[in-house]
Amino acid sequence: MLAAGMGAAPLTIAAGPAAHAQTQARSGTGNNLERILSSKKLRVAGIVGEEPNYSKDIVTGSWSGFCIDMAKNMADELGVDLEVLETTWGNSILDLQSDKIDISFGLTPTPKRALVTDFSRPMYYNTFCVVAKKGFSASTWDDLNNPKVTIAVDIGSSHEAVARRFAKNANILAFKTRDEAVLAVASGRADCFVCTVFLGLISKKKNPQLGSFIMPRPYVETLVSAALQYDLDGRFRDFVNTWCDFNRSAGQVREWVIANLAKVGLEPGDIPAEVRF
Repeated sequence: MLAAGMGAAPLTIAAGPAAHAQTQARSGTGNNLERILSSKKLRVAGIVGEEPNYSKDIVTGSWSGFCIDMAKNMADELGVDLEVLETTWGNSILDLQSDKIDISFGLTPTPKRALVTDFSRPMYYNTFCVVAKKGFSASTWDDLNNPKVTIAVDIGSSHEAVARRFAKNANILAFKTRDEAVLAVASGRADCFVCTVFLGLISKKKNPQLGSFIMPRPYVETLVSAALQYDLDGRFRDFVNTWCDFNRSAGQVREWVIANLAKVGLEPGDIPAEVRF
């Protein structure tokens, strides 16, 4: 598989060394684990409308999704309460820098992001796919890399970055939201849209007017980690790394993902065998 190594969302960062110093100053000693344990609270990012990663009940305000399941488990392991701050993919990096949150689950590490925030080892992998309009077919990225093909993407996302990397000769239509990109395909304005497998499966399930779900070859994937504040002694990062390794190798991450896919009507057999957890 090819590692695309691109971000999961629009990328907004402040100056690296200055931001690092500011983070340490806000944290006092810079010992994040000590701060979390003493405050009895783990502060995490929550992204609205990002099923199966995140979901917020508009009536009760309660959060769910497999990233929330991960956060709850981590808080339990630490013996602290969980506090979820509503934000966006792009703003979660700024929230880390401004000490609003301790950790953000589900981000793809990039060199630029690494200038201002720390990252854990991989929690799982995102594999990319396309969901086509009815009657459109393709089997490789070369098939899509054609000026006659129109691809819909959401602006600033990893979906757009992958499309422009592997199908740069296609006619790429960038929309403000993922829903608009899906609508463009459903209405026939675009031949397909690029997204991650889980989002593609959910979109196909929710929109029967869409056509084929396709995983173009060669398979393209990015690793997904947790972003966290820098700290001086590295104990919190070491804890998060051990937590990631333990839960991924034990199959727990897969269970969390599958359980949340089931909430939108997807079964384990719906997940392509090529997808890694």
